Amino acid sequence: MSGVHDDVDLGHTVAGWSGCVIALTGFAGAGVAMCVNRLPGVWLGLGVILFGGLVTWALHLRGWGKPSGPRPAEQWDWRVKDPMTGHRDCLACRLAGRRPAGGAKTTAVHPLGRTPPVPAVTESR
Repeated sequence: MSGVHDDVDLGHTVAGWSGCVIALTGFAGAGVAMCVNRLPGVWLGLGVILFGGLVTWALHLRGWGKPSGPRPAEQWDWRVKDPMTGHRDCLACRLAGRRPAGGAKTTAVHPLGRTPPVPAVTESR
């Protein structure tokens, strides 16, 4: 099964893994505190979850995240630092006030080369 995901950018990054581990730790801590009826532990666990999001954002802004959409194959390893100047469609970069060079928006490419479906717009009267 080693060749199942060889041609897909799964987006494993230092920012993603770090934030996920921190948030899962906070979730587990809040769950245990809830089971033993300790309200301060629940709040502490929720704080750790929030901290995980902030750590992910900070690492992303330091170049340890990835832009939206697939990357070139040579950047798929999780230890590759992103040579970023601001990602065009990235909420984290916009919240930090980063603007990419150039004005055109990028469109994400489907990993299998297909065009992503466009949601139908319906008018309600």
